[in-house]
Amino acid sequence: MNQSDFLKVVLPFKDKVFRLAKRLLVSTEEAEDATQELFFKLWRSKEKIADYKNVEAFAMTMTKNYCYDRLKSKQASNLTLVHSNYKEKETSLDKKVEHQDSVNQVHQLIEKLPENQKIIIQLRDVEQYDFDEICKMVDMKPTAVRVALSRARKTIREELIKKHNYGVS
Repeated sequence: MNQSDFLKVVLPFKDKVFRLAKRLLVSTEEAEDATQELFFKLWRSKEKIADYKNVEAFAMTMTKNYCYDRLKSKQASNLTLVHSNYKEKETSLDKKVEHQDSVNQVHQLIEKLPENQKIIIQLRDVEQYDFDEICKMVDMKPTAVRVALSRARKTIREELIKKHNYGVS
């Protein structure tokens, strides 16, 4: 596999890899490093890429594992989970601030979720993967993935309702 073929295979999911790394790591720089490391590893094993049924799912799994390793390492003792995978629409300043506050609240709630729920909600609701791909990436059965996603969404919904006190005490 030459460089051109390699880029045709891996470039379409580069942004998804970066967003997942950004979800799991503290900073843009850490996410960029993770993305670069993943593509370096894929390049080193470029001859085996054709053997994978779904290179994108394989890359996402590698990214997840690399990020978990970084979070567990001594170097990462100061890392926290942060996500800023959101592009603002051009609106008035007040609406931007209000909208960003809402997005930040959801991100903070996602950070408090158990690790499996965090990764599943990222893959499903942000990256838009289907359940079969998610099952392979997180090595869980479809029912377990659906339950985890449902619980994550329910937790976020309940916390938002509490926070905004929409008639529920």
